[in-house]
Amino acid sequence: MRSQYRAATKYRSWIAGLNTRLGKGSRVLDLGCGSGVPVVRDLVAAGHRVAGVDISEVQIRRAQKLVPHADFIRADATSVDFPDGSFDAVVSLYALIHIPLEEQPPLLQKIAKWLRPGGWFLCSTGHDEWTGMDKNWLDSGVAMWWSHAEVPPVGRTA
Repeated sequence: MRSQYRAATKYRSWIAGLNTRLGKGSRVLDLGCGSGVPVVRDLVAAGHRVAGVDISEVQIRRAQKLVPHADFIRADATSVDFPDGSFDAVVSLYALIHIPLEEQPPLLQKIAKWLRPGGWFLCSTGHDEWTGMDKNWLDSGVAMWWSHAEVPPVGRTA
């Protein structure tokens, strides 16, 4: 429970920062929304129109119950599509790192197209290059797969 509290606290400050950049009623996508809490819930509470996408049917059902004023789509983040310029912001926290590394650049290109001019992209990424499985993720007994690239040193572009 302590790790969930820390994550919710971290999310709160990140979403608050995003909210300072968005006008009321902005259209926001949460890619990898999980249960919709806290990200979608907090964005809806701030007055935004929010859509959430997650691959898990169970998480989408939970999100629909927990955040009834948002729209939710059960889909793979790499195959879902939206018209160009659909969103003022796209959020993807702790989701990209679970997508195979070779599928991330095409997804990032799609996200860039979904954003309106001047739109915002808030995401979390890995720090060190690693692909593998944590067989006991968060001491839950559940295996979790990861894939992320190394962050280039400051002053160097990839």
